[in-house]
Amino acid sequence: MLTQERHSRILEIIKNKGSVTVSELCEIFNASESTIRRDLAALTAVGKINKVRGGAMLLSQEFLNIEENINKKVNTNYNEKFRIAEYAASLIQDEDYVFIDAGSTTFLLATMITNTKATYVTNGIAQAQELAAKGCHVIVLGGDLKKSTEAITGVVAAQNLQKYNFSKAFIGVNGATEKQGFTTTDIEEATIKAVAIERSFVSYVLADSSKFGKVSAVSIAPIDSSSIICDKCSDNEIKTMTVVKEVAAL
Repeated sequence: MLTQERHSRILEIIKNKGSVTVSELCEIFNASESTIRRDLAALTAVGKINKVRGGAMLLSQEFLNIEENINKKVNTNYNEKFRIAEYAASLIQDEDYVFIDAGSTTFLLATMITNTKATYVTNGIAQAQELAAKGCHVIVLGGDLKKSTEAITGVVAAQNLQKYNFSKAFIGVNGATEKQGFTTTDIEEATIKAVAIERSFVSYVLADSSKFGKVSAVSIAPIDSSSIICDKCSDNEIKTMTVVKEVAAL
């Protein structure tokens, strides 16, 4: 197969799948890794794709592998996150048994909650402190503490979550795309988020518009697993896959 023809087929595959690994392309074209890596480098150089470690993805997607600390994240797109959190807080009712994920938007959610009759379970240290200060009944998961995000993760935390049945869960993510679903940078945090979604009657992903079209290293769950609360969503395909509530930023 001519190089130009292989490049065209690689572009077609990535367009259809959203992303592809080097090993997948090696199998498809019966080519060596070095050949495929040169192809991906060449296509990236001319602005056709994004080459990432182990593969490539559409230019419309951005790959994220670094988790910012919680203080920096709260101040990023603050107005959008504020409106999202404000709307999410309005959904909590007296009888709810609520899971609140660690994260910047879910921290803002905790600051806005006024319902002290619901029960709250969280793996976020900052969220727990905020809710406790309001006089809420708060249950904190046991497990390993991740310093940068102040999230409690690990096997013990995931096992503890399996004991609960939530009426509502509010989940933070780093990215959301049609193909990869909801994603985050850390496999242990992804596990907590996935279990919380599974154990909830209804779950809401809180995602400002910057999260759409971005992909992190670990998939949490498919798009149709949760409703989305966002400031705006320009991805019409995602809107066909789940309920999307758009809340205008201030």
